Amino acid sequence: MREFRNWAGNQSVTPSEIRTPSSVEEVVRAVRDASASGRRVRMTGTGHSFTGVALTDGLLLRPHGLTGILETGDGWVRAAAGTPLRVLNEELHRMGLALANMGDITDQTLAGAIQTGTHGTGRDVGGLADQVLALELVLADGEVVTARADDTGEGRDLFDAARVGLGALGVLTAVTFRVEPSFLLRSTREPMALSAILDSLDEITSKNEHLDFFWLPHTDTCLAKRNNRSQGPANPPSAFKHWLDNRFLENTLFGVLCAAGARLPGAIPRLNAVSAAALSASTHTDLSYKVFTSVREVRFLEMEYAVPRRHLAQALRETRDLVERRDWKITFPVEVRVTPASDAWLSTAYDRETAYVACHIYRPTPNPAYFEGVEEIMTRLGGRPHWGKMHTRDAAYLSTVYPRFADFLALRDRLDPGRLFSNAYLETVLGP
Repeated sequence: MREFRNWAGNQSVTPSEIRTPSSVEEVVRAVRDASASGRRVRMTGTGHSFTGVALTDGLLLRPHGLTGILETGDGWVRAAAGTPLRVLNEELHRMGLALANMGDITDQTLAGAIQTGTHGTGRDVGGLADQVLALELVLADGEVVTARADDTGEGRDLFDAARVGLGALGVLTAVTFRVEPSFLLRSTREPMALSAILDSLDEITSKNEHLDFFWLPHTDTCLAKRNNRSQGPANPPSAFKHWLDNRFLENTLFGVLCAAGARLPGAIPRLNAVSAAALSASTHTDLSYKVFTSVREVRFLEMEYAVPRRHLAQALRETRDLVERRDWKITFPVEVRVTPASDAWLSTAYDRETAYVACHIYRPTPNPAYFEGVEEIMTRLGGRPHWGKMHTRDAAYLSTVYPRFADFLALRDRLDPGRLFSNAYLETVLGP
């Protein structure tokens, strides 16, 4: 048997069988075979979740045979669920189209990104689930159904539940996205004081379509990224500048600093101070998907919480004070993003304007106390953990922060009473 291991290396499983279906019919056959043999079945993506959300010791389906754009129409594109986001971006670009918003990782499959609530940052446009118009799913009985945004009644319930469905309602085989003509983004990056950002959060978020900032622990410095639509002309960074910023500085050199900090933890505050001093302002204009996305080669562990946007300043101040009080040595920046409210039932932004606080730790030097301390702050503020990132919350807590949680469970009971699609992670966050 082959072991499946995630990108970060903190989750692994050896399933009883691995299949790579290349059609919906083969997914149906796999689901029925798993049911007949008393095994559970999961479709996993590229392993970018830090939780066990995609794991199974039963029949594991790999997505590589379900790729490519299947249909196009006026303002929409239908793609196979195993398509990597980077491939979708490239294909859309060839057609003169683009997604309105996306996260910064492009290795994920469409299904994996949607099912775990990948979100990016946006003042007006939410995450990937909020750009979905229809989903094709294989249910536990082998039936193939399509849930659409314009459905009513039970169909609309399935659409709103399955967009961020954790794979608990069925195997996702195709996704229809709302798309628009390709557009340019003007990207402005500049160092800012954390204290200044905290004092002007409402102004900064209201003036920028896409705001993303990174606070360097042990300093008062943030790297703020503002991305706004531009009429052009395009002014992309040179090949050398792109390599310098995205490959060398943000990955190669940063990896060296992380490794140095792992060997000499006491030097981390000084290393962060050097990094903060080296930050400089820059501006360029490029295709949206090239601005939205970035390269992440240094392996890390991550916990991210979504809090009501009105609590963001408090969450960051308390996190900063906690790091100082506990004298933890933290190399990785804390990343902050925002999104509008969502109507997907298990979206971390459901029914409220949301801010995201993401804490990272260099993979070779885990710090559970850091995550535990920040988690206490976030949950006290009504935070919702990202489904694909590390946390310790269970169904008892999650039922208090998701207004449609009970409705999701009732739909799951109806569609998968035998828990064909369950696993240990889902038993924790949804219940048995």
